[in-house]
Amino acid sequence: MRLAVAGAAVAVVAAIGPPRASAGVIPKAAIVLEASPRGPFRDAASAPPRFVLLEDGQVFVGGTERLEAGRLEKGEAQALKKRAEALRKLPGLGERVVLGGDPALTARLRLLDDKPFEVVVAGDPAQAPPHLAPLATLLADLMRFNHPTLLPYAPPGYAMVVREGRLVGGCRPWGFTFPIAAALSGPRLVSPEEAVGWPTGAVPASVCAADTDQRYVVTLRPLLPGEQP
Repeated sequence: MRLAVAGAAVAVVAAIGPPRASAGVIPKAAIVLEASPRGPFRDAASAPPRFVLLEDGQVFVGGTERLEAGRLEKGEAQALKKRAEALRKLPGLGERVVLGGDPALTARLRLLDDKPFEVVVAGDPAQAPPHLAPLATLLADLMRFNHPTLLPYAPPGYAMVVREGRLVGGCRPWGFTFPIAAALSGPRLVSPEEAVGWPTGAVPASVCAADTDQRYVVTLRPLLPGEQP
């Protein structure tokens, strides 16, 4: 296993709060790291998870729009789980931890075993105090995770979210078979075929409603195996 150690800061979170707070449940996940994408005009809630380790050793690494998937050997997966479990014993580690540096830099780490554990980390891991070094190092490693088995991941579907709003620039017509009003009430499952040609993940699309001046913001979050919108 290759872990690229990084001192880079965790991605910037928009004012909507901790990343992916409304994301669906990922079946059989052991470790999940979520972080908002960098750059303007990004929708943090629709970003793929930055890192996911399933109980069987399958691993997913996400970016702004897409994911890669691979599989760890048993020893590799156990080593990551052991590092994550050790964080429970760190002094001063609660549900939210503020490190040094920019407090707008935020990530959410979840351990999903028999005793679920979650911590929202604000600040730059590179400026963590010594007693939180294990947390900062694990975050940096997972944010830059690399493995020789990683390949592009084709999701089984996408979670579509539609809301009223305007983005800078032009807009595209609504091209789905169901009416846009049907997608306003909550997340909707969209097939890979339906999503062809649309931006995915944290990159939103601007949609024009027919015969009106109303505009909508549409996002398509790639789903992991067994995950529902």
